[in-house]
Amino acid sequence: MDTAASMTAESRARWTDELRATLALAWPLILANLTMQLIQATDVVLLGWLGSKELAAAALGLSLSFGMILFALGVLTATSPMMASALGARSNAVRDVRRTFRQGLWAAALMAGPTLIVLWNAEKVILFFGQDPELSRLAGWFLRGYMWVIPPWMLFQVMRNFVSALERPGWVLVISTLGIPLNAIVSWSLIFGHLGLPKLGLIGGGIGSSVVWAAMALALGLVILTDRQFRRFHLFGRFWRPDWPRFRQLFKLGLPIGLTTGFEGGVFSAAAYLMGLFGASSVAAHQIALQIAATTFMVPLALGQATTVRVGLAYGRGDRAAIGLAGWTALGLSTAFMTLMATLMFIFPHELITLFLADTPENATVIALGVSFLRIAALFQIVDGWQVVGAGMLRGIHDTRVPMVFALFGYWAIGLGIGVALAFAMEWRGVGIWTGLAAGLGVVAVLMIRRWSRRDKLGLLPADA
Repeated sequence: MDTAASMTAESRARWTDELRATLALAWPLILANLTMQLIQATDVVLLGWLGSKELAAAALGLSLSFGMILFALGVLTATSPMMASALGARSNAVRDVRRTFRQGLWAAALMAGPTLIVLWNAEKVILFFGQDPELSRLAGWFLRGYMWVIPPWMLFQVMRNFVSALERPGWVLVISTLGIPLNAIVSWSLIFGHLGLPKLGLIGGGIGSSVVWAAMALALGLVILTDRQFRRFHLFGRFWRPDWPRFRQLFKLGLPIGLTTGFEGGVFSAAAYLMGLFGASSVAAHQIALQIAATTFMVPLALGQATTVRVGLAYGRGDRAAIGLAGWTALGLSTAFMTLMATLMFIFPHELITLFLADTPENATVIALGVSFLRIAALFQIVDGWQVVGAGMLRGIHDTRVPMVFALFGYWAIGLGIGVALAFAMEWRGVGIWTGLAAGLGVVAVLMIRRWSRRDKLGLLPADA
C-alpha cells in the first residue's frame, strides 16, 4: 500500500510539475499571440468604421495573404523543435541553435520574394477568382500598403521561435503588447488623417501595419543583440554564409508543417472568396466572425507552440514519459479553455459581432450573417484546439508528413467539399461554407489525436526514448 501510494504521489507530482512548466512557457506565448491578433483586430475595427464595402475589400486582401502567410509560418515553425531538441541534447547546443536560426533567416528571405510578387498583383489575382471588380480594386490598393508586413513579420517569427526555445518568451509579450496601441495610433492616423499625417483611407491601414511590424522586429532584434543569455549565440554573425545541410534539414521538417498550416489557412481563404459570390455583406460578416474565432484560436495555438518546445526538449533527452506528459497536459488545457469560449460565442454572438461593427440599420444584414457564422464557430471551438495542439505535439517528435496529409484530406476534401455542397447544392450559402469548415476541423482533430495516441506503435519515437 505504501509503495502504491508513493507511486501515485510521484505520478501526481510529475503531472503537477509539467502543468506548471507548460503554463510558465505558454502564458507569455498566449498573451503574445493574443496581442498580435489584436493588432489585426484593431485594423478590422478601424476599417469597419470606413464602411462595410471597405471592410469586405480588406477581407478579400487579407484572405489572399492569409494562406501564404500561414505556409511561411509553418515552414519557419520548424526552427522551434530543431532548436529545442538541440538544447535538450546539450551537445554543441549553441552552435546547432545558431545554425538553425540563420537558416531560418534564409528560408524567410526565400519565401518573402514570391509572396510580395503575388500581393503586388493582387487585384488581378482576386479578379481571376470571380470577385466584384470594385472590391478587387480596393483589395489590391489595401495590399499595396499591407504587403510590406511580410519581411519584418517573418523575421519576427524566427526570432520569436529562438527566445521561446530558450523558454524566455516574455520579451515577445512585451513587444507585442506595445505594438497594439502603436498600431491603433498609426493606423487611425493614416486612415483618417490625424496627428498631422495624410488621410489615406484603406491603404493607410495597410501602411500602418507594415510600420508597426517593422518596429516590432527591430525591437526584438535589439533585445537578442543585447541580452546576456541571447547574445552568447551570436545569431546574426555571418548570417549570409550558406549552410546547405541545415537548410535542407529545415525544409525537410518545415515544408510539411508549412503545407499543413497552408492547407488550413488556404481553406479559410477559399471560404472568403466563396463568400464573395454571395456579396459584400457575406464577405464582411465572414471576416468579423473569423476574426473572433481567430482570437480564441490564439490560446490553443500558443499551447501547441509551448508543447512543441516541451515535447522537443523531452525528445532530445530521450525521455518517453516526459513526452507523453507534455502532450496530454497541453491538450487538457486547450480543451478547458475552448469549452469556455464555445459557450460564450454561442450565448453572446450578437454582442461579439457588434464589437466590430456599429449596430445600425445599414449594417443589419452583415450583423445577422455574422451571428449565424459565429454560432457555427462555437461548435468547432474544441476540435479547433485539438487539431492545433495535436499538430504541435507531433511536431515536437519531428512527425510532420502524415499530419500534412491529414490537413489536405480534412480541410479540402472534407471541409471544402461539404461546404460547397451545402452552400450551393443545398442553398445554405454562407452557413453551408462555415458548416463545412467545422466538419473539416473535426476530422483533422480526430486524426491528429489518434496518431499521437499511437506514437509508440507507429515507431515515431527514437529507439532509445
